[in-house]
Amino acid sequence: MTTVDLRGVTCPTNFVKAKLALEMVDAGEVIEFLLDDGEPVKNVPRSLKGEGHKLLGLKEAGGYYILTLEKGEE
Repeated sequence: MTTVDLRGVTCPTNFVKAKLALEMVDAGEVIEFLLDDGEPVKNVPRSLKGEGHKLLGLKEAGGYYILTLEKGEE
């Protein structure tokens, strides 16, 4: 599984980087994003879901969050 560390990356740059990472994997693949608390954990999952990706989980992990999603169809 691919993990993309977006901690310390501000909005909307973190969403742009998440989209770029998703372009590198095939539809149906699972990818993890590490996100900061606050705006990133609110905005990035919502935006990616709006792009057609399937949210599989979001869990706190000691000061940051791990977002797991499945890439949607192109």
